Amino acid sequence: MLLSSKRLTAWAVLALWVAAVLAAVPLAGRLPDVVQAKSAAELPRGAQSTEVEKLTDRFRDGRQAPAVIVYARTGPSGAGSTAGAGSTAGPGITSADRAKADADRRALAPLAEAPIGAPQASRDGRALLLAVPLHDDDHLSGNAEKVRDAVTRNVPRGLQVKVTGPAGAALDAGDAFRKVDKPLLLITVVLVAAVLLFTYRSPVLWLLPLACAAISLQVTNAVVYLLAEHAGLYVADGMSTILNALVFGIGTDYALLLLARYREELRRHEDRHRAMAVALRRAAAPVAASAATVCLGLLCLLAARMGFNFALGPISAIGIIGGLAVVMTLLPALLVVLGRWVFWPRIPRFGDAPPARGGAWDRAGRRIAARPRLVWALGAAVLAALAAGCLGVHTGLDRAHFLTTTPNSVQGERIADAHFPGDESRPLQVVSGRPVDLRGIPGIARTGTPETSTDGRLTRTAVVLTSPPDSGAAERTVERIRRAVPGVLVGGGAASELDLADAQAHDRRVVIPLVLGVVLVVLIALLRALVAPLLVMATVVGSYFAALGGSWLLFRHVFGFPAMDVQVALMGFLFMVALGVDYNLFLVSRIREEAAAAGHREGVLRGLGLTGGVISSAGLVLASTFGVLGVMPVTMFVEIGVLVSLGVLLDTFVVRPVIVPALALDSGPRFWWPGRLPRAQARPAPDREPVPRA
Repeated sequence: MLLSSKRLTAWAVLALWVAAVLAAVPLAGRLPDVVQAKSAAELPRGAQSTEVEKLTDRFRDGRQAPAVIVYARTGPSGAGSTAGAGSTAGPGITSADRAKADADRRALAPLAEAPIGAPQASRDGRALLLAVPLHDDDHLSGNAEKVRDAVTRNVPRGLQVKVTGPAGAALDAGDAFRKVDKPLLLITVVLVAAVLLFTYRSPVLWLLPLACAAISLQVTNAVVYLLAEHAGLYVADGMSTILNALVFGIGTDYALLLLARYREELRRHEDRHRAMAVALRRAAAPVAASAATVCLGLLCLLAARMGFNFALGPISAIGIIGGLAVVMTLLPALLVVLGRWVFWPRIPRFGDAPPARGGAWDRAGRRIAARPRLVWALGAAVLAALAAGCLGVHTGLDRAHFLTTTPNSVQGERIADAHFPGDESRPLQVVSGRPVDLRGIPGIARTGTPETSTDGRLTRTAVVLTSPPDSGAAERTVERIRRAVPGVLVGGGAASELDLADAQAHDRRVVIPLVLGVVLVVLIALLRALVAPLLVMATVVGSYFAALGGSWLLFRHVFGFPAMDVQVALMGFLFMVALGVDYNLFLVSRIREEAAAAGHREGVLRGLGLTGGVISSAGLVLASTFGVLGVMPVTMFVEIGVLVSLGVLLDTFVVRPVIVPALALDSGPRFWWPGRLPRAQARPAPDREPVPRA
């Protein structure tokens, strides 16, 4: 890393990165090609529904996902009418409606994987159901779009036509990600640029962190693509969105910390290469330690049962390593090549006096030092008040609220539920080594004809339940089937929903304690203390619960969400703990450095004054990158974005600059127990004695 501070090697580093970027950009552009919109890898590992998904290739129809087309007439009671058979409460299906369904059946035959059955009429005579079997692969969303385009043409007046079922849901999800993918990245870049411009007030300097973050993202995407293409790494829809926020946020943060240290050393050294060498030596340890902490925390997801969680860990860790590599090599090379003028108009000159005391964070530190115990107690009370909102949290979004709007597939599903028993669009799939008798099990509306696998060793039976698959009644029916018929595999529909919920509960029980343990061990090793890491971890956990409670109040009363997605608590905890420890590590490591020279109390105040501005800017950047997720139409990402952004802001402006220094001041030198502060290390001498400048 120090090589990039030398005159000749700086140009060599730049040349290497130019070559790396030229190689990475084409590969990064191919990342969407390996995104798997539908894969058993996303499902819970080892669950029955996952095993059923893996066995689909052994049946004649292979991997099929039906596009269920619902044709319905709405009367005075609306589309959700529950009129019974023979009801005259509203208009019934007409001959023109039947002709439309028959015409669609013929037109869609080339897209279907198997012959399309005749439209099924509801008992009340007001709806038709047409199931078009599509191949369940990465082209499912595109084929479902063709189905939707075809069936929404030439629709008789007064007839509603909706595409639902697995294919319709895949189409809605694909539309949601495609529409916001590029705009989301653009909004991220604009927000980060705005924060950097506000921070540096320089027309040039803000470009360097932004360029480094963009290069980190390209290199990360290229590596992920290669691993997905040649090593079987699973990449799901939405992972690139999280990766964009993480890499842009963390890469910019590391750049801000290095720039702040470099600016300090430029005032002490006439030779900018020497200044960069010293800045790198002093900044590399906390930045690398931060990256290691975040990576280890993310890799705890390898203990997860959910396939999405399991794959997100290593992919995110690759992004952190990419950001670290760029900031520690490319950014120093760019800075020494460009020279001091890049800081214009506030160019740090050799001999300039350091910023005078009396800055905002220095003044805040002096006030905290007057009554530190009262300060941290009040801060803890604020966190506790927000955390009280957790008591009312509801988890578990149904499919109707997967998107922030009501998509076509959900509208179709509601119409189908009103006119047909159970959920015709998402039946259970019961797989066994022999035909099974499911008669007498409560909750089953009807069963289909058993289908034999191509090798004759398995049978599969479609089972329609009396309750919607998102309901508790449907989950209880799945449990009854699994108990009543040992040896069968029950998947699809409500079984998938049940297995997903069980896997998420497992991941919360296992991953959260594991993350806490790993991060605590890393902090103990880095700070060579026990009290400081325990206090830091306590503040981070407190800020997480405060953010969780505050976010739930926003979700319920501002956004109008009925519940929090089961994925949000784990994802929010993971990012907040890893990233929250990040900022506290920067602060505490600087306090340790300053305390070694000036004593504990003065070291706390100096550390806060020197890092307050840059860490606040870094927090704003990270909160902005995750806050951009709030514009997505996918509810889970909106909730993750709001939770992490609120948590980062709490940590940046309440926990890190107020509570942590107050705890450090109140505990005194015991903050470093059982270790002791190292002896003061002499700073590298300046190139020559500077002439003081005004």
